Amino acid sequence: MGKTTLIESILESKDYLLLDGDDPKTRTLLTEANTEQIRRILWNYKYVFIDEAQRIEGIGLTMKIITDRFKNVQLFASGSSSFDLSNKINEPLTGRKWEYQLFPISWEEYENHHGFLYAEQSLENRLLYGFYPDVLNNVGDEVSILRNLVNSYLYKDILSYADIRKPEVLDKLVQALALQIGSEVNYSELAQTVNVDKNTVSKYIDILEKGYIIFKLNSFSRNVRNEIKTNKKIYFYDNGIRNMVIGNFNPLELRIDKGALWENFLISERIKQIEYKQSLAHTYFWRTKQQQEVDFVEENEGKIFGFEFKWRKKNNQKLPKTFTETYNATTKIIDKENFREFVIID
Repeated sequence: MGKTTLIESILESKDYLLLDGDDPKTRTLLTEANTEQIRRILWNYKYVFIDEAQRIEGIGLTMKIITDRFKNVQLFASGSSSFDLSNKINEPLTGRKWEYQLFPISWEEYENHHGFLYAEQSLENRLLYGFYPDVLNNVGDEVSILRNLVNSYLYKDILSYADIRKPEVLDKLVQALALQIGSEVNYSELAQTVNVDKNTVSKYIDILEKGYIIFKLNSFSRNVRNEIKTNKKIYFYDNGIRNMVIGNFNPLELRIDKGALWENFLISERIKQIEYKQSLAHTYFWRTKQQQEVDFVEENEGKIFGFEFKWRKKNNQKLPKTFTETYNATTKIIDKENFREFVIID
């Protein structure tokens, strides 16, 4: 279920007005509309849904007028990416809005829909093909759907929304990031790889993050002198998109990046849970200059939790003593046998 379908399902029992930002006539009507024009458009509707609102010029002020002048109207708006819609509505609607992020389907939603056994049996497929709704609903056509998603959204919509003038640079950068999931990224090295300056790399990574393609983990550092303090790791919100970018859907037993796929899956699922359950947790990774490392660190209500990810269970595996003793941290190894307790927060 995508954002449009979700909002329409919420409103299906109500008499609501749908305004589609993809429609040129709608854009003309709502661009810099005054109060009387808006009154005529809204008519007697109590519920209004503006889809793809970021495509409408001045939509923030239009939404402010609706919110301020039409108190009996409940307004819903959706956008395909945060950079465009947020930029347009943040200032006009300060203190007047609730924002929700909608990610690809979560493991919890998938398991609730299909049942525990089916979900468990499909785990390897989810590491390969991800959780986009169209992918889940069209078994056998996953690769063609992912190709279309990457070509239409990643290399079309994002280029258009962000006014990117060097699409070939974006392509090279996304591929470089896809090959480095689970590893620390260096913006200067990336700049050399794609043959642009460091500022362009930083700008494009920011665009990809706001487009919900990737997200960053910062390094955790508080007390230990030799901790890595400024580095970052970058992950993809969806394994399927990542695998499409590098063009590899080989089964797990044939892959050398199985550990990276597992790590990306677990961390992206945890990020979904933190957002959906409105957790106050902050997320990091931890490493020292001596290469002691913790894959994932959460700081929540003054407590520190460390997690190490292994595809197969290994006995007597422990996290670095420097980390556990310095931060009095609770630690756990997450593997195939116990991963549900990590990707579903009660």
